[in-house]
Amino acid sequence: MALPKKKTSRSKRGMRRAHDHIPTPNVIYCDCGEASLPHRVCPQCGTYKNRTYLKPVADEAG
Repeated sequence: MALPKKKTSRSKRGMRRAHDHIPTPNVIYCDCGEASLPHRVCPQCGTYKNRTYLKPVADEAG
């Protein structure tokens, strides 16, 4: 069985594996149930880490 002559460096190993990554949707769910990006204020209720940073926007349907 063939054996490698030299150790493969971390850089070369990483370059070989670079295309193997499958992106997954990075989504968290707020207490209100709205999906949002992690470490961001919820666009629906305006909270982050159980603190209110933005006032909820009322729907102006007329």
